[in-house]
Amino acid sequence: MARARRLKRPAPLARIRACAYAPDMTAPAHDRLLIIDFGSQVTQLIARRLRELNVYCEIHPFNRVDDAFLDAFAPKAVILSGGPASVIDEGSPRPPERVFSLGVPVLGICYGQQAMMQMLGGRVERGQGTAEFGRAYVERRGALDLLDGWFEAGREQVWMSHGDHVAEIAPGFEVYGASPNAPFAIVADPARRFYAVQFHPEVHHTPMGGRLYANFVRLAGFTGDWTMAAYREQAVEAIRAQVGEERVLCGLSGGVDSSVAAVLIHEAIGDRLTCVFVDTGLMREGEAEQVVSMFRDHYNIPLIHADEGPRFLSALKGVTDPETKRKTIGRLFIDVFDHHAKAAGGARFLAQGTLYPDVIESVSFSGGPSVTIKSHHNVGGLPEKMDMKLVEPLRELFKDEVRALGRELGLPESFVGRHPFPGPGLAIRCPGEVTEEKLAILRRADAVFIDQVRRHGLYDEIWQAFVALLPVRTVGVMGDGRTYDYACALRAVTSVDGMTADYYPFSHDFLGETATRIINEVTGINRVTYDITSKPPGTIEWE
Repeated sequence: MARARRLKRPAPLARIRACAYAPDMTAPAHDRLLIIDFGSQVTQLIARRLRELNVYCEIHPFNRVDDAFLDAFAPKAVILSGGPASVIDEGSPRPPERVFSLGVPVLGICYGQQAMMQMLGGRVERGQGTAEFGRAYVERRGALDLLDGWFEAGREQVWMSHGDHVAEIAPGFEVYGASPNAPFAIVADPARRFYAVQFHPEVHHTPMGGRLYANFVRLAGFTGDWTMAAYREQAVEAIRAQVGEERVLCGLSGGVDSSVAAVLIHEAIGDRLTCVFVDTGLMREGEAEQVVSMFRDHYNIPLIHADEGPRFLSALKGVTDPETKRKTIGRLFIDVFDHHAKAAGGARFLAQGTLYPDVIESVSFSGGPSVTIKSHHNVGGLPEKMDMKLVEPLRELFKDEVRALGRELGLPESFVGRHPFPGPGLAIRCPGEVTEEKLAILRRADAVFIDQVRRHGLYDEIWQAFVALLPVRTVGVMGDGRTYDYACALRAVTSVDGMTADYYPFSHDFLGETATRIINEVTGINRVTYDITSKPPGTIEWE
């Protein structure tokens, strides 16, 4: 984002070992595109755009990419992301110079454009009335294959976020698009297949951005071979190679990620997989029965149903701090897994449903200290006492790709399409101390809300919907009597990947009907509110 206003990069959730960003050298089954990250808030959106085109790509921070990395990764194309730094400043981020001698197409975006120009003989200047933030319009300055399908209606809307600007383009480049404050908004050296844009084509505020990426990968020769059918086959072979003849323990939460991971691993190694469903007592209504039924009856996968509700509730007694809740629950999970690993014939591997956004967000692009918003149990390795190794067959996938893989594996839509559910369960939807009474109230209210969402045909439009039970009691009137019961908050958001979210715009009729049902059907609640906070500044969950 090239010397943009210093908007905060989404804070990483936890730190992981450095090797999490090392490229997978063992299975170059797909043409690979390398995204070099300079710290843009929207770098992950580049990867999503490309994955939607069936192109395999990986994001790696600039300071982890050197010549040896490039040799091992062997990218078919490279994209240089935006970022908050200024290329004018001493020590500002740069890609390796060798990127420009690989003989592959390179696309620079915002800061990536400026770095490309500065390194190849152009010049970048600071400010002086040429900053652009937000919507802008670019006009054509020449014909370019990267822009096929662009400018058919004259000018194109784009999203800008830059303070510095290119003052002189590098030798060999020509101008193909300009905006009022960016005379070099689109530049290219077609002979070397170097392209650079000052705007961000990955965001939805650049409506034709997807077409630009499609053109770029076509020019690079990608065939769109990144499909879930191909990934399924590759992942099965990788699991077999990693695990050998050993046994694997998989922690089932009942959510999409762990369910898909379990079915995929079972396809690879059969009955050497044992699933452990830890019933923490913090699950939604009927959830334990659904999970056990699907895995024991439908898939015939060995399953240990660990009923540990009393143990978790006892450990959470008196705990009110959200981070302490998460850490307490995470520690008990590990203890339970460790116990059942021994009971399951000495499993040497623990399977997790870690996703690619977890990995991306868990390493800051600068490699510096990262702020933890909330602990993430899927990233960070395992305690040494467990003496187990991780199997993470989904760590290259985004959530929508996991759903596609689940359908490819034949999981029922009722599981594939489920809203995300947090690892700590209802504990973090119950601010304050967690008690058996409050959980019972929360479960019933949540079930009524989800039933309402389904009845109105809204479930698939919403990324996540749930009820939070507030740690306050309010005065109410029911019949001729006074009540003093809990208030609850409905929460429903729309999102692509959970990184950002907007509240769902329910009608007042829907909210009134839902509030009436909850108050009438759930003993213990006499007031219903609706949370209309976006993310950011809030998070999706309450704790």
